[in-house]
Amino acid sequence: MTTRGVLYVHSAPRALCPHVEWAAQGVLGVRLSLDWVRQPAAPGMLRAEMSWHGRPGTAAKLASALRGWHLLRFEVTEEPSPGAEGERYSNTPDLGIFHAVTGAHGDILIPEDRLRAVLGRAARGECDLQGEIEKLLGKPWDDELEPFRYAGEGAPVRWLHQVV
Repeated sequence: MTTRGVLYVHSAPRALCPHVEWAAQGVLGVRLSLDWVRQPAAPGMLRAEMSWHGRPGTAAKLASALRGWHLLRFEVTEEPSPGAEGERYSNTPDLGIFHAVTGAHGDILIPEDRLRAVLGRAARGECDLQGEIEKLLGKPWDDELEPFRYAGEGAPVRWLHQVV
């Protein structure tokens, strides 16, 4: 069984680009060379994106392989497949990594226990309900990444296939 997804590297310093490629190669099991282009939203940074096919869980492996490089902004998506929900990972230098489960139409699915926990904390006055729900939906990550997404419109996309 396979699924597909996209890796968006929204901004990376030139010196980090080969390391991003090596990390993705290690996960996908194929040799690759991304088409790096200038990132207008961050002078001196580059951006790239690639579509991939692989086993369910590949997005998590890609996000784990790229996590921890402080200057890297990226997103990884994985489409739902039989027996597996979709996933989205977003990473920014300031916020770190965000993970969400996504449904068939790309909507973020928030587990019941997480909603109940937020409602409980809000009822006790420990948090702001709207702010906490926005965090569960990834709004702070979307807000930070949106200028980088917009700057990447029209960039080339490369399809890669993982050996299964």
